[in-house]
Amino acid sequence: MSEPRNRARKIEYVTSGILHWGVHDDRIDFRSDAYALREAGWSVLIDPLPLKEALLPELGHVEAICLTGSCHQRSAWRYRKRFRTKVYAPEGSKGLEEKPDVWYGEGNRLLGGLVAIHAPGPTEVHYAFHFMRGDALFCADILANEGEKLGFVPAKYQDDPKRTRVTAGRFLKLPFSTLCVAHGAPITDDPHAAIRQALEADKLR
Repeated sequence: MSEPRNRARKIEYVTSGILHWGVHDDRIDFRSDAYALREAGWSVLIDPLPLKEALLPELGHVEAICLTGSCHQRSAWRYRKRFRTKVYAPEGSKGLEEKPDVWYGEGNRLLGGLVAIHAPGPTEVHYAFHFMRGDALFCADILANEGEKLGFVPAKYQDDPKRTRVTAGRFLKLPFSTLCVAHGAPITDDPHAAIRQALEADKLR
């Protein structure tokens, strides 16, 4: 199974309309984080991780589950059944445990106002989500927040680490004030500067 054993004990707001929760992920012995777009009565889950049962009502009606890539299936298939909703996954994904309901590609608009941005490096079929209405970028496995500074996911977990750096550089051209990473707390204080610092400090460059 692709799902961690631990279940998140709380859900927090990152900004208005964006929920966040995380767990210690026993599969990688590191922190993993998930998000949801939340509006009155409904939500869209992004790379969802398991939640304590008592927290599920906070999500409201789950309109869709959106995956950034096959490496982030996590709780998607279980929650698809639980909420009777649809899973969106990128075209060309390999290793999916189940067949998604909707395939998407570069530039496609997904439910909730997400725009799919091709973000290769971790794998070729790997995407970020630009949430223009909420002024946020969900960057999947391109960058991680280890608590003190933003950095890159270790090269051993990347198919093409140098391409990951190129993708990070492309993010600097996008408008957003919140960076939501898949491993670590989201960054709300000048995320563009944090990305530039990560690139400047990186040993692969």
